[in-house]
Amino acid sequence: MTSLSISTLIPSIVGLALPARLRVSLVERMLGHVERGRLSVTLPDGTQLSATGREPGAVADLHILRWRAVSRLLTGGDVGFAEAYVDGDWDTPDLVAFLTLCADNLDKLTDVSKASLPVRLAQRLLMLMRRNSKAGSRRNIMAHYDLGNAFFAEWLDREMIYSSALYEEGDDLEAAQRRKLQRIAAMLGLDGDPSVLEIGCGWGGLAAYLADAGARSVRGITLSPAQLAVGEQKMRARGIDGQVSLELCDYRDVEGQYDRVVSIEMFEAVGEAYWRGYFDKLRQVLKPEGRAVLQVITIADDRFEHYRMHPDMIQTMVFPGGMLPSKAIFAEVAAKAGFALTESLDFGLSYARTLADWRQHFEAAWPRISELGYSAAFKRLWSYYLAYCEAGFRTGRIDVSLYTLEPVGSS
Repeated sequence: MTSLSISTLIPSIVGLALPARLRVSLVERMLGHVERGRLSVTLPDGTQLSATGREPGAVADLHILRWRAVSRLLTGGDVGFAEAYVDGDWDTPDLVAFLTLCADNLDKLTDVSKASLPVRLAQRLLMLMRRNSKAGSRRNIMAHYDLGNAFFAEWLDREMIYSSALYEEGDDLEAAQRRKLQRIAAMLGLDGDPSVLEIGCGWGGLAAYLADAGARSVRGITLSPAQLAVGEQKMRARGIDGQVSLELCDYRDVEGQYDRVVSIEMFEAVGEAYWRGYFDKLRQVLKPEGRAVLQVITIADDRFEHYRMHPDMIQTMVFPGGMLPSKAIFAEVAAKAGFALTESLDFGLSYARTLADWRQHFEAAWPRISELGYSAAFKRLWSYYLAYCEAGFRTGRIDVSLYTLEPVGSS
């Protein structure tokens, strides 16, 4: 995977020319905003600084290996700092602890981590270039999900389910993912042999499960040719390719009506400008007495406005075109499209644990992954991405929920 680095769009000439004292002052300013936990910083010359907040929290160590890390924070904000990690400008013995500390103190650190105006403008332009039109959605999805089936197979569960599991005490990743599939099937209600449409079917794990659990037919759609190839092979191997059909299709092009619709962590790839259109299509393809179940990652309501104006490292470096709703906005848009939210389940801490398991598997599998041709910088990017998300779920900055939606009245 390649990402268009904002640091390459706008050279940090001003930042790189900063006097040493000003660089130290910026670090001291950052430390001054630590209100929860403890942060120790080692500068490139070996100088050590630290700060302890008034409230308990994560304990983290930051090693600034090159002053360029500070310059990139100054000009590129939190995205620039993430890019600096990928390039080896700074390091930490516990990435999750450091990012958890940052998330815990985010309200105070926002001013320090805000990108310069030229970089913010470039980020907004980049987001516009990655709009989720039909052509744009194909490019955005393939940029992430077509990294290679062999890559994802190394660290996901056996069914290659790339969404949060649902843990109970004693579960490993395999058991927790199966528990999540069971919960989805229960929320859908498969009595009466319903027809099911899955929007964003991934590698086919849920579609196969629903077929076994009682669905008369399952149609799964994806924009990823790589995922489709694995999914079709899976259905043939299990002898259910007559019951489950998978295809390359944009959700906007779906015709017909279905008893049930399910979509797991696909809404995040729709794009804010298309949210209402997504729900209108959902209403169109769902029978009047039907039911939809969506699994959606949301950002905290009080962070949404800042988030939508300041793209984060995931939108910039990992998921082009991605955009999280807040819970309130998700419910509002669904209601305007004529849906009643009849059931919900929040399980953000399960996502934190899922990410921890993924990251552990990813690190253990890295010797094999590297043999597939992925670089050391790629490894640092994905380690950062997985740790960044884990910290967000652990601190409640983001959450994940399962929602049951039923059509009411007329849209």
